[in-house]
Amino acid sequence: MATEGEQLDDPIDILLVEPNPGDSRLFEENFRDAKLLNTVHTVGDGQSALDFLHQRGEYASEPQPDIVLLEPQLPGKSGIDVLSELKNEPELNDISVVVLTSSDAGERIVQSHGLEADTYIQKPIEPEDFVEFVQSVEDFWFAIVEKQSQ
Repeated sequence: MATEGEQLDDPIDILLVEPNPGDSRLFEENFRDAKLLNTVHTVGDGQSALDFLHQRGEYASEPQPDIVLLEPQLPGKSGIDVLSELKNEPELNDISVVVLTSSDAGERIVQSHGLEADTYIQKPIEPEDFVEFVQSVEDFWFAIVEKQSQ
């Protein structure tokens, strides 16, 4: 197992599952501006997310993400469906999932389906709130790395 310092220096592959192109762009820009060691991959619907996670089709050569940032309301296959598959497939259930909620109600809706994400973070509404959002994701990732190194 790598030491904690080595793990913190490793690049993070993030899969952003977000149907709104404007929000996707803001996420990507803010992650880049924060200069985190990461690569953000973006898909806009649930089926593409599952294809990416299973590394099939056009995503066959993509890396397995370390974190999935998941909007629950997606066109086609819902975020709830994606989360269910992530948590019920042994080869995928170690991937950390952050459900992006618009309110506390979003967390309750996901949980009402008998599913549990690793954490829930309120999706930023204003562009200036994205900096705080990126910090929340970074803090979540560091907490995971720290827990794994213990």
